[in-house]
Amino acid sequence: MRIAENPRLVIVAGRARIYTTMSEVFRVASLVDTNILVYCYDQSDSRKRAMARDLLRQGAATNVLRIPHQAMVEFVNAVTKQRTAGPFLSHEEAWRQAEDFLNEFEILYPNEKVFRTAMLGMAAYKFSWYDAHLWAYAEHYGLTELLSEDFEHGRRYGMVRVRNPFLVPGLA
Repeated sequence: MRIAENPRLVIVAGRARIYTTMSEVFRVASLVDTNILVYCYDQSDSRKRAMARDLLRQGAATNVLRIPHQAMVEFVNAVTKQRTAGPFLSHEEAWRQAEDFLNEFEILYPNEKVFRTAMLGMAAYKFSWYDAHLWAYAEHYGLTELLSEDFEHGRRYGMVRVRNPFLVPGLA
């Protein structure tokens, strides 16, 4: 419903005033950290795997998630890493999944301003380089929410608030 479609006219002391209420909810895109992508293939935690998959499925359907280039690179590295039980995915499977992410989500790429913002994030918030770079994507591209379990849940850094999507009692 648009504001102009539902004004309420009130006469006060001979002057007309229009009062409206906002009834629409506007979704703002969120930035996705690498850990959410990786949990989709981590067999060691079925609850987080299901939550990560649901989050990405809903995000793709509503076009409210953005993935930074950095997370794509880290995803391929993390899921193909040798572990005791073997990698989460073969290189071919990881490349195919990365291509699916490229097709399903808007990917954000670094530029000079992202790089400079990351350096400021390191100085101001004492982030590691990779966390600062991830935060800088959100700050630079105007995304007010960063979905990650690697930052302090609920904390605001500049214009960006962190939300840990796995923060459920007994889960995080």
